[in-house]
Amino acid sequence: MELVGCAKRFGETSVLRDVSFGLRKGESLSLLGPSGCGKTTTLRLIAGFLTPDAGDVFIRGGNVTHVPAHLRNVGMVFQNYALWPHMTVFENVAFGLRLRKLTPRTVETRATAALTQVQLNRLRDRYPTQLSGGEQQRVALARALAIDPSVLLLDEPLSNLDRKLREEMRVELKALQQDLKLTSLYVTHDQEEALSMSDRIVVMNNGEIQQIGTPRDIYERPVNKFVAGFVGHANFLEGVVLSLNGDRAVVRLPSGQTLHALGHGHVAAGSSVMAMIRPERIRITTAPPLRTAADVLTGQLRQIVYEGATLRYIFSLSGRPNEMLFAHGVPDQPPPGLGDDIYAEVLQATVILG
Repeated sequence: MELVGCAKRFGETSVLRDVSFGLRKGESLSLLGPSGCGKTTTLRLIAGFLTPDAGDVFIRGGNVTHVPAHLRNVGMVFQNYALWPHMTVFENVAFGLRLRKLTPRTVETRATAALTQVQLNRLRDRYPTQLSGGEQQRVALARALAIDPSVLLLDEPLSNLDRKLREEMRVELKALQQDLKLTSLYVTHDQEEALSMSDRIVVMNNGEIQQIGTPRDIYERPVNKFVAGFVGHANFLEGVVLSLNGDRAVVRLPSGQTLHALGHGHVAAGSSVMAMIRPERIRITTAPPLRTAADVLTGQLRQIVYEGATLRYIFSLSGRPNEMLFAHGVPDQPPPGLGDDIYAEVLQATVILG
């Protein structure tokens, strides 16, 4: 599946601008971004519910830009599941197969197989109102799988579930995608969901693609401040590149302290950049590290926030009392005292552009 130069407007509002990306066979790709960024519009272009104002949509090598939705062989799992309340579980799953005018025997075989794949065949005679939220979600998934789709589209299918069930369903969906080698496109605004379920991620904002990459690339080497700030937590420090050595840059901070940071090959010595540091890549100590391969920033501890599994240390850099950073610590380790001078070992920093 591939989108090439797709654009979409609603009235005077431009919702998508020059969106292009491909989905490989058997790949799980996520569209990630804030509400209103164009994720669902992109999904609806692929499904055939909308037609792009510019650009083309290809599925299995064929141009389907103007092909009706029911002829695209695309499976869709909606956010609200869209189950027929007057039909049983089996009838809901069989609905799309019957529309294709398949024989009753084929409908029975394929609907039963789909329900077995999501472990719901035992509930085939129940109605949606007799199911839990997680079970309804699996019925919607089985209905999409039953037609053997070329592409499976999922529009925030876990957003209506509570946190614990959402995490369980994440594992189930990922295992199912891998077992069946499904080609799937998953829309979400949940960063953790995208990171844990995707082979690659497309980060979007304001109708445009910001970055495409593996979860590790997106998290550890974001190309700009939006991606870095949207995917996980991050500290940002303005600085100037002093020198470059391969993919490493030496950055001087306004405090006069320096950082060695990963670069992207798009910065030059003397350029103004931002150094991005993930809080878990900072280790706080009250004594100078005896031996370290990391950069060490000095500062003063301003606040400690208990967050259950972690402590959040908020500190200011020496000479820059209004420049606040934060790091994570473990609750069972005695924390430094407020106002103490601290040493912050930076295990990894990344140079990004604004």
